[in-house]
Amino acid sequence: MFKIQKLDKISPSGLARFPADLYEHAADIANPDAILVRSADMHTLDLPPSLLAIARAGAGVNNIPLEKCSQRGIVVFNTPGANANAVKELVIMALLIASRRVSEGIIWAKSLAGKGEEVPLLIEKDKSKFIGPEILGKKLGVIGLGAVGQLVANDALSLGMDVSGYDPYISVEAAWGLSRSVRRAISLDTLISESDYITLHAPLNDMTKGMINRDKFALMKHGVRIMNFARGGLVNNRDLKQAIASGTVACYVTDFPDDELIQMDGVIPIPHLGASTPESEENCARMAVDQLREFLERGNLVHSVNFADCFMAQTASKRILIANKNIPAVIGQITKILADKKINIADMLNKSRGEYAYNIIDIDGDIDENIIKQIRSIKEILMVRVI
Repeated sequence: MFKIQKLDKISPSGLARFPADLYEHAADIANPDAILVRSADMHTLDLPPSLLAIARAGAGVNNIPLEKCSQRGIVVFNTPGANANAVKELVIMALLIASRRVSEGIIWAKSLAGKGEEVPLLIEKDKSKFIGPEILGKKLGVIGLGAVGQLVANDALSLGMDVSGYDPYISVEAAWGLSRSVRRAISLDTLISESDYITLHAPLNDMTKGMINRDKFALMKHGVRIMNFARGGLVNNRDLKQAIASGTVACYVTDFPDDELIQMDGVIPIPHLGASTPESEENCARMAVDQLREFLERGNLVHSVNFADCFMAQTASKRILIANKNIPAVIGQITKILADKKINIADMLNKSRGEYAYNIIDIDGDIDENIIKQIRSIKEILMVRVI
């Protein structure tokens, strides 16, 4: 029976996908085979020797010690796209409130409390302070066309916007889901210079940190509106403040406010609500559970963060699963051990990502523990399992 430790509250609809005769799950379970986590910080956690996998019910994995896990052959999964619709809906809302100044108007209207019969007259008299443009026919630039970006692009088209997208790393799956009416921007600078609205859906890494900065603001139309529901570090706050002061940026809506941003005029700070829906939490939990089951029961990797995705239908009675450092000649040593013991390989798949590799080897017949010990003795081997 597989043991699953829960470090956070996990949606019951996800946990229900664990067959009761194969799995047990609890917050304080001993010697877990896998961990289910949402936001709990695992960096100071002692990872038990029994641990094979960690599934994060969400996209970000900053709370998980990835390198430590990789060095031990512990596979880490996340759930990209499970909360995509929830984030998309918030971005569409942001397009509207960035234009129509609704949030400012609400705050002002509530400030009239206690003025009695004057309220209707004051509302009519001063409502022009909150005039804003419609989004119909305006140009939207979508930076990043992953799970969320493609949904935003498609729905913005349905609202009558002229949509262009930029993503040099777009996946085949994302491309299939994108409407043919979304125009492909030839460069990031072209998209930025042509757009009335810009929405960010890029990952945060060394290449993208501060990507929206003084140089990019200089290319933008006067009065552009920017939505950031990806990561806060994509925009340089100091340069944003100057762009708002000059009128280049009419409004900046972000789901990642900080102390500096909430003090700026022209910024609508939203308290990281992108994935805060019951549907999103259920989707993430179900996806995380399915990933753990696929790995624990069949050894396949789907949406792994630290190893390459690796999926192969089982073609023989036994399957060997191996994680190793991505160094030449390791595979040769493994296959030699099997060949010396007259074990036939029915099928095999090897995938690598950076410093680490993962192997699925289907064999005819059985395999004893001495052979597994020989494979484990190879210096570069991190993990070996047989199912």
